[in-house]
Amino acid sequence: MQRPATSPAAHRRGRIALACLLLLLGFGSARSQPARPHVYVVPIGGVIDLGLAPFLARVLDEAATSGAAAVILDINTLGGRVDAAVAIRDTLLAARTPTVAFVNRRAISAGALIALATERIAMAEGGTIGAAMPVDIGGLGAMPQPVGEKTVSYVRKEFRATAEARKRPPLLAEAMVDADVEIPGVIEKGKLLTLTTDEALALKLADLRAADLPALLRALDIANPEIRRVTPSWAEILVRFLTHPTISSVLMIVGILGVFTEIRTPGFGFPGVIGLASIGLFFWGHWLVRLAGWEELLLVAAGVVLLVVEIFVTPGFGLVGLLGIAALLAGFTLSLVGGGATAEALLQASFQVILALLLAIAGMLVLFRFLPRLPFGRSFVLETGLAAGAGFTAPPAQDQQWLGRQGIAASVLRPAGMASFDDHRVDVVSEGEFIEAGTPIVVARVDGNRIVVRRVPARSTKE
Repeated sequence: MQRPATSPAAHRRGRIALACLLLLLGFGSARSQPARPHVYVVPIGGVIDLGLAPFLARVLDEAATSGAAAVILDINTLGGRVDAAVAIRDTLLAARTPTVAFVNRRAISAGALIALATERIAMAEGGTIGAAMPVDIGGLGAMPQPVGEKTVSYVRKEFRATAEARKRPPLLAEAMVDADVEIPGVIEKGKLLTLTTDEALALKLADLRAADLPALLRALDIANPEIRRVTPSWAEILVRFLTHPTISSVLMIVGILGVFTEIRTPGFGFPGVIGLASIGLFFWGHWLVRLAGWEELLLVAAGVVLLVVEIFVTPGFGLVGLLGIAALLAGFTLSLVGGGATAEALLQASFQVILALLLAIAGMLVLFRFLPRLPFGRSFVLETGLAAGAGFTAPPAQDQQWLGRQGIAASVLRPAGMASFDDHRVDVVSEGEFIEAGTPIVVARVDGNRIVVRRVPARSTKE
């Protein structure tokens, strides 16, 4: 029996159906393959500052959204601000992605609290962790000074609570902060605890040892991961720059100086723009790191308004001015410290603001002393005197020749008219009296471009 011939259209339909089947099979096999894991590596180095907290929070949110296998903190720091470390610690304890601290090579002071807040701690060979007693950095060039017992107690309990949350020996964490904590066989009283890699592993503070990042990934059993190294964005770098203690002091000085220079000069110009921009940058940076809020901003604004009222409305300097200064100090001081700030931190911040205010006042005095002498400064400050040639100008030199000369009124002076002096006709003006034509006159004075004349007494008339 002969098979019926297949049409070309049927052949094409068969090939299309086969291709679709193969495509579906290939898609299904691709879906069945496990996705390649990825990990985030975050550098924690240099000084721990307030700008680091929002950067790490962004990375942890991104890692949780993308389903990362882990977030690894590559730590090598000698410490920094306590309030910044506490903010990072709170962020790590609430993280939805597994976190690992890779102490490579040191996690000292604030770095130790950050490491304790992660789920696992890995240490490189020759690593150290500990020595977290809080100190007062002080002013420029000053040696660090011990802080009060209240601050030590606060930081000590932060370390203990963090260790308890991660199931680590709490006494070891306390001994890193308080020299009064004694652990037999580990640390004697009067010394701060700092552990090497071997000691931290033996005391169960650290979980594993790793020579480098690949070794750490193998120890974590994360095979062939995609490593995503993250760095701060330009905005986060700018925020860290603006919240640096030195830069924030400069912004306060320039802001106060610019605003009060603008108040003392007419109109609104360059000093006001620079002052408002400096204050805006100060509060923008501290707003993003969650130090400043509407309360601090309103305090500073109220302080400026009260000082303006004191300068322009109320006589002398009294209660309104003092309230304005107090509001400025409170607003700027509260913008420099975080939540849970101790009395020592508030006192240090207030000294920083007072110093900035005094420098701004000194700068304003110097500015108003020398600004009028500069070419561009004369448009900002009113002079207290007039130089020669300014204001009322001297008479033209050619008119001075008529002073004291006698002549005849060539026309009626009512009081202005014409006079003749030796065949020279000159515009003159009388002192207010009516003088008929032909009357002998004498030039009494020259006021600007006016030649003022009066009648000649009969005895003084030329013969």
